[in-house]
Amino acid sequence: MKTATLPPLRVAPELRQAAESVLREGETLSSFMEQSLRDEVNRRHMQAEFIARGLAAREDAKHTGVYLTVNESLAGLDAILAKHKPDAR
Repeated sequence: MKTATLPPLRVAPELRQAAESVLREGETLSSFMEQSLRDEVNRRHMQAEFIARGLAAREDAKHTGVYLTVNESLAGLDAILAKHKPDAR
């Protein structure tokens, strides 16, 4: 697979210095920028999926007429968290 390049990125010298100041050992500014871009693309995909699930849930509730109270929602979230706590295993 061929690679592609991204457009050059002009930033203020302070931003470049800040980015360079947080590089890990052996990490280059280019690899840091690539990972940052990958992370943001992933975050935006997850955000879009989250919104789509929320809109689908809203439509499902409209069609079924089944809505949860705040307390029911929070209890469900608490149950999920409790199941994934390390001491619960």
